[in-house]
Amino acid sequence: MQKFIVEGGRKLRGEITLQGSKNSSLPIMAAAILCGEECTLRNCPALTDVYAASRILNCVGCRCMFSGNTAVIDSTSLSGTEIPEELMHEMRSSIIFMGAMLGRTGECTVSVPGGCELGPRPIDMHLAAMKKMGVDIRDSGGQIVCRTRKGRAKGTKLSLSFPSVGATENIILCAVTAEGETVINNAAREPEICDLCGFLRACGADIKGDGGSRIVINGREQLHGCDYAIMPDRIAGATYLSMTAAAGGEIILTEACVPEMEPFLNVLEQTGCSIYSRGSRIYLRSGSRLRAVSDRIRTMPHPGFPTDAQAVLMAALAAADGTSVFEENIFDCRYRHTEALVKMGADIQVLGKVAIVRGVQRLHGANVEATDLRGGAAMICAALAAEGTSEITRIEHINRGYEKIEDAVTALGGSIRRA
Repeated sequence: MQKFIVEGGRKLRGEITLQGSKNSSLPIMAAAILCGEECTLRNCPALTDVYAASRILNCVGCRCMFSGNTAVIDSTSLSGTEIPEELMHEMRSSIIFMGAMLGRTGECTVSVPGGCELGPRPIDMHLAAMKKMGVDIRDSGGQIVCRTRKGRAKGTKLSLSFPSVGATENIILCAVTAEGETVINNAAREPEICDLCGFLRACGADIKGDGGSRIVINGREQLHGCDYAIMPDRIAGATYLSMTAAAGGEIILTEACVPEMEPFLNVLEQTGCSIYSRGSRIYLRSGSRLRAVSDRIRTMPHPGFPTDAQAVLMAALAAADGTSVFEENIFDCRYRHTEALVKMGADIQVLGKVAIVRGVQRLHGANVEATDLRGGAAMICAALAAEGTSEITRIEHINRGYEKIEDAVTALGGSIRRA
């Protein structure tokens, strides 16, 4: 089992290019099923979750080739509609293939997906939406068997009880080839939704309103292939900025999505870091110590503070002057990383969905275990700022979302190696 060994106490300085977005790549790869032709996806990150999506595509008869951050997907020869349970369990985003398969073939067989253990993330909202779009759904020995009643799904009006990213994506994927108009009210507004819609429009889909809470889709009988560049990863950007803020130093992020990162940047700036941007470049300089954030940091759907950035910012604030308060409003179990941070000397008290972070004078190295993707990144962040050596195990979680994170940290002057 691999691990990261991190020597802390070094300031970070340098320039890195931001990877493509994990949370855009996965639904866009699923969306390629709808085209029935070849699609070329550029700026696609080399991640274990991306490889898992490739295996699903190949399993159902598509040809998916990946080289040099370019994925070429040819869905002309799609031949299967059942995704094996072992592939579904490799990542949470596998449920997104439901909408794409229904949109292309009118049927699919899936199972409850896997991924990080962040508490209950039921797919009831996905299933309820599919049913309203004319899909019959039954449970067969733990498998979810879906079939449209008359070949194509039916457009309808849907109002989500919560702006779920996954449910919004699944509805869009099913609706772009459905009969008639589909309206999604209280849709998720995340930038990755806009990226998915941008790809689908490049393939001939008729979608309006993405980025707002009301999305209108007019179904088309057929889509075509395209050549598309995936947006930068705003959460990876937040991670490298948090690492530099925690360890001290300065960083230039290139190929960044600045407007999409503003909810995070606005909070990080309150720590005393100097931050400015120009075009697609973000510059950050951090002094010797950070200040605590005086306002409560509440994770919310976009354009609120992103839940995926909560753990890495908490790691940076663990050794800040003063007390910061986090409120997690998206997932029930998103504080699982706090035990490792406490082991490294942090003073964190968790009370339900609230975490109180009292800044300590310094953190120290420790042997810890990554609990999930963003929690593992938070442990690297803390280890870089700590005195001494840290060993982080279960790094398969980190591999799901960061492309060669050790190379990026080393390029900034940090000491990290994979063992």
